[in-house]
Amino acid sequence: MDIVQLCEIGMLIAFGFSWPFNIHKSWTSGTAKGKSVLFECVVIFGYCIGLVGKYVTYTRTGVFPWSVWFYLADIVMVAIDLVLTIRNKKRDQENA
Repeated sequence: MDIVQLCEIGMLIAFGFSWPFNIHKSWTSGTAKGKSVLFECVVIFGYCIGLVGKYVTYTRTGVFPWSVWFYLADIVMVAIDLVLTIRNKKRDQENA
């Protein structure tokens, strides 16, 4: 693993650090106020584009980029928060 991969993994950890807090807030608050489904979908899309880049790297070099696991972890966390946001939007509509 070289410095480029370490920096990328560091960036993914930094970006991913906030998602557990978002998930907890979405779970406990029961509301989607201040949340955006579109934003979370764009974030997932961005991570998926990053994964495509990792796939291209793998096909060109044969070297497995370890940052793939961090992309996947971040995608899973954002997807969990997205599901909770959708659930909470339905609750907000029912309570309105």
